[in-house]
Amino acid sequence: MFDFATSDFLMFILIGFFAQIIDGALGMAFGVLTTTSLLAVGVPPAAASAMTHITECFTTAASGASHLYHRNVDWRLVLRLAPAGMVGGAIGAYILSNINGEAIEPLVSVYLIGIGLFILYKAFKPRWPRDVRDWIIPYVGGAGGLLDAMGGGGWGPIVTSTLLGRGHEPKKVIGSTNLTEFAVTFVISLTFILALGWSDLSSAIGLIVGGILAAPFGALIVKKMPVKPLMIAVSMIIIGTAAIRFA
Repeated sequence: MFDFATSDFLMFILIGFFAQIIDGALGMAFGVLTTTSLLAVGVPPAAASAMTHITECFTTAASGASHLYHRNVDWRLVLRLAPAGMVGGAIGAYILSNINGEAIEPLVSVYLIGIGLFILYKAFKPRWPRDVRDWIIPYVGGAGGLLDAMGGGGWGPIVTSTLLGRGHEPKKVIGSTNLTEFAVTFVISLTFILALGWSDLSSAIGLIVGGILAAPFGALIVKKMPVKPLMIAVSMIIIGTAAIRFA
């Protein structure tokens, strides 16, 4: 783990800043972009996932509050996603905190490459109409929470893009999954802190500063750039960065 020095602090600010800009524009990818970046500079998988989720407690709270203000939240969707997501997240965080970091690194990288390919697939996949009674919602929430904790990201790419791909209303999906992500991230972060302690995770402060600074800019990017090219670019970044871990 890095010392809390100026150069490392600035690096973490930059990682948090650019990841949050992309996440604000897409409603996904903060976790996977941050985790792949942290892994690429040598942070162990459990610490990388923990730092990412502690940061997301702040960024998702701000995002969720904004969506509540703009009435983009469907509480029926939140209530179907949140319980399964919180349980899955706690299980994933506990597993990752109690296994060998070096052994899991290749698996995490494979998972992140898979998420990158999944985002690429969703960029081209058409939608069809669905409503909040869709049977898959709790299962997607549980899987999203579990894999988000173990891979350091994936809630947005799995949950948001799956529900969008199944035809749910985009504004309600993005708003509801952002608000739900706060609850899921809080449980994941608490599990990591109990398992790893806070001293090893203090560098998350840099990610938090960068993420909060970037939060206002995501909406501006949405207005200027089409979603499909942005999703393609994000998928390429995730795949390329994760693939470096095999070199």
